[in-house]
Parts: sequence; C-alpha cells; structure tokens
Amino acid sequence: MNARIAVDRDAAIAAAAFAAIGVPDAEVASCGTPEEASAAWNAGRCIATGSLDAVLHLPFDILVEASGHPEAGAAMARSAIEHGKHVALVSKEVDSVVGGLLSARAEARDVVCTPVDGDQPALLIDLVTWAETLGMEVIAAGKSSEYDFVYDPETGRITTEAGVAEVPEFGEVWELGSGPVAETLARRTAMARLPTVAVPDLCEMAVVANATGLVPDVPGFHAPILRVTEIPTAFDVAQEGGILAGSRRIDVFNCLRLPHETSFAGGVFVTVRCTDADTWALLKGKGHVVSRSGTCGLVYLPRHLLGLEAPISVLDAVLHRVSVAGRVTPRVDLVARATADLPEGHMLAMGGHHHSIADVAPELLPAAPLHADRPAPFYLISNRTLRRPVRKGQAITFADVAIPEDAPLLRLRREQDALFPVAP
Repeated sequence: MNARIAVDRDAAIAAAAFAAIGVPDAEVASCGTPEEASAAWNAGRCIATGSLDAVLHLPFDILVEASGHPEAGAAMARSAIEHGKHVALVSKEVDSVVGGLLSARAEARDVVCTPVDGDQPALLIDLVTWAETLGMEVIAAGKSSEYDFVYDPETGRITTEAGVAEVPEFGEVWELGSGPVAETLARRTAMARLPTVAVPDLCEMAVVANATGLVPDVPGFHAPILRVTEIPTAFDVAQEGGILAGSRRIDVFNCLRLPHETSFAGGVFVTVRCTDADTWALLKGKGHVVSRSGTCGLVYLPRHLLGLEAPISVLDAVLHRVSVAGRVTPRVDLVARATADLPEGHMLAMGGHHHSIADVAPELLPAAPLHADRPAPFYLISNRTLRRPVRKGQAITFADVAIPEDAPLLRLRREQDALFPVAP
C-alpha cells in the first residue's frame, strides 16, 4: 500500500505533506490539470494538487477524505464514489450530515465508504457489533471524552487539557459509595467551569448511532464524570440503579483518575447485561469490571491510536470490500442549540481544534428530512449566517439560516432525505 497523491486546498500544502515524510522534492510534481497528473503518474512521481478533479481519472483505489471540512469533504467523497473509488471517510463532520447517502451511493457503485479504525466511531462500531454477534445484550456504548479529569488529593485540584479547577471539597464525592448513582453527577457541579462534553463527542457518537441503531438517552448526553470502575454501575438502566431510561443507549463519560493511574486514552466501551451469575463471577475474579449490583459488566478498549490504525480499514475496503459501518441508516441528527442570544446576521463560524461554533451547544435528535421549523444539522449550518435572531435556549432551525440552494452539502442532504424520507 502506498499513497502517491495528496490533495489540499493548495498544491503547495499537499507538497509540504510529502516533504514532511521525507519524500525528495524531485519526486513530487505539483499538478493542476489531468494532463499534468497523468504525466507525473506515468513517470512514477508523487502528485501534489489543489484539485481532486485533476487526479480522479488516475488508477488509485481509495480516497482517504480527512479534510474535516463539511462542504469540501462531502463533495470530494461523492465525486470519488461516482468515479468508482472507495472512500475512507475520516471526516466525521461529513458523515454526521450525509453519511447515509454516501453509504448508499457507494453500495450502488459497488465500492465501499467506511469510517476508519483508530478513530472512535469505527472502534465503537466494531465493539458493539462484536458484543452483539456474541449474543451479549448491550445496555450502553460510548467513549471517554476528549480529555481525562486528573484529581490530585494533595493539592485539591482537577486538571484537564481545558484548564485547572480548585476543588478542595472534591474528596467528598471521589468515591461512588452506596448511594444513588445520580448523586455522582454532583461531581459536575464541583467542576462547573471545566467542560464535560465537546462537539466531537456528539458528532462521533452520531456516526455510531447511524451505523448501529443505538440512541442517546438524552439529547445532550449525560456525560458523567466517572472512574473506570464505576462505568457499569452508572451506565445501567434505572431499575438496576443506573442513570439510563432504557438499553442500547449511547453516551460519553469523563475519565476521572489520580495522577499515577492509567488513562482511558480516548478509548471506547460497552456495558452489557450479566445474564449468567457464575460466568460473570468468574470474569470479575479475573479483574473484569462489574457493577456493584452484579447485573452489568464492562468491556472496553482503552486506546485511540488515530491514523496509526487507519490502514486496516483501508485494506479491508479495497481488498475485502468491507465497511466498518456496514449499511448506514440516518437515525439521529447532530443539531445546535443557542447558549446565548444570537442576532440576525450572526455568522455561525466553525473553527478551533474541535470544529465547534461559539455560543451553541450540540445535541442529538431523531433524524428527519430538512424542514423549515426543524433543527438543522450542525455542520450544514456551520459558516452560514442567521437570517433572523435566535434566542438563548432555542434550537437553530433550517429556516433560521441562510444557505444557498446550490450549496454542495445542502444538495447532498436533500438527496439523502429523498432516500430516507421518514425517520426510522
């Protein structure tokens, strides 16, 4: 397997990527036309380009779409599929809006559109399908949030990548104890200024929901702050002492640990029903984590190796024509709710490491076709302006946002709505 083509918004950026991995400049050609690309390909050179159209005719097998840009990523993935190329869809922003369409179009062209191993959606889809194939009853599935919450009892501080909180009283809620699990949610009050959920968390779980049929228990997630040993106790149904209203739920948790303890490292988990007491007593004795009631067990992968694992998905797509996600059906939409009053003309600018939008919070709602009064997909409205004010607490609807009818992502979403006209 090799990658001889790099595409970015500018050929110079693509060329710099080759230079960063040690490819000599003489072996890289900057190409702007199909003719230039053909000549470079036939000469055995690597190709750097600012236009996917310049290279689509070349005999490569798969496009790894990793721009993170909703409009550009969707258009490039669709073009590659139309040209008979497989697609490894790293851009979860694209997947959350039109993943169902891209999956269906790929199937129709006898190619594969797949998430990639190493990123949490693919890891969790694998874990859920593995558990259910074995006959396990999945109660909940999810991932650890972007960053651990590291508690130092000596200083009374909680440290995350987002900042530090002085919490001298935190020792009182460090242990889960024997009381109601909901009381542990008081940990969020103790760390109110530290974020417990980020847009990527919900976006990634939207991809999982659309592939597996799992649904959120609440639109904005519970996102409790938990030690690893507490996960199966919390992520169980309320009748068994947990926080969930039902099974086959999807959520995230914030990994709480001491400085010397191992991180969950952005890993993924499922909680499953312990249907045989002897079996789970044996597993508990071997160190597996079981809820304090003994009715719920934890199975998890404490890793998130990003692109290091992606080649497995690439090989599976090309050699075995297998998608990690299988057939994708829109079940949830990632939407946005205003956390401040937003005026007419306000730009919903997407940016930062998390591809978030200021003054809005993400939620997952049941999927449905676009409608004027329905909350619009988060990454469909990103980098668009409001055509009317939106009050704090209101969801941002399709009618609230000015989106040109010829916008590529909007056209593709309308195609998806036509394929899946009714929410499942």
